[in-house]
Amino acid sequence: MPTTLPLIERFIDQELRIREIQDEPNALNGLQLDATGGKKPGTIRNIAMAVDATEAVIDLAIGLKADLLLVHHGLFWGGHRRLAGTYGNKIRKCFENGLSVYSAHLPLDIHPSLGNNIGIARAMGLTVVRSFGTHRGIDLGLELECCLDINAFMRLCTSAVGPVRLFGKGPDVIHRIGVVSGGGGSCLREAADKGLDVLFTGESAHYTALDAEEAGIHLILGGHYRTETFGVRALGMCLAEEFSLSSTFIDHDTGL
Repeated sequence: MPTTLPLIERFIDQELRIREIQDEPNALNGLQLDATGGKKPGTIRNIAMAVDATEAVIDLAIGLKADLLLVHHGLFWGGHRRLAGTYGNKIRKCFENGLSVYSAHLPLDIHPSLGNNIGIARAMGLTVVRSFGTHRGIDLGLELECCLDINAFMRLCTSAVGPVRLFGKGPDVIHRIGVVSGGGGSCLREAADKGLDVLFTGESAHYTALDAEEAGIHLILGGHYRTETFGVRALGMCLAEEFSLSSTFIDHDTGL
């Protein structure tokens, strides 16, 4: 049986619980662009994965002859826009080259086996204790445990996601860690209230670093982009195995 777009869409929708998990309005999780033209579904053979649906990423996906692009941040984060300029170019290129786009934001962050946070935990080789980081009734991240001095822990973070930055002032030995991929700085107060030693996230606001210092907790920032590459990679590999597809991750790091 050929692997069609509706078949893959149903598989991801069910696996990630796309319709159940509430997200930001502009996330529009799920199939965002169907480039098959609404006609008889074409066969999906090649998929590309990326964190963001930028024009550069779309160009690279087309160069790879991908039929489907899986992203974490979809086409509509900026809200309603005119179909002109760069934004219009992205949409046009997708339709002209048969590149459909599927996006999964929070459902991919929190997935227990394919998600960004579990991916970070595995890359660090640490034990997951429980969920962590409540936002709108959803636990965005994970609580991990270890026994390492702060310098060794920083090296472990670097080995998992690349260069990191340390703020705040926590204990010399790390036992309890809150991990939230992306922009999880808002979870700092919860981390401090629960007695965690570190909040490890991608990025935060300026005042969060000051709050960390005053609360006696370490704040480690690994970059929004670099903490959110794990999910799309894992999802792409899952689909490649399930449906015997070719998959390629497109690395387009913003440096943030």
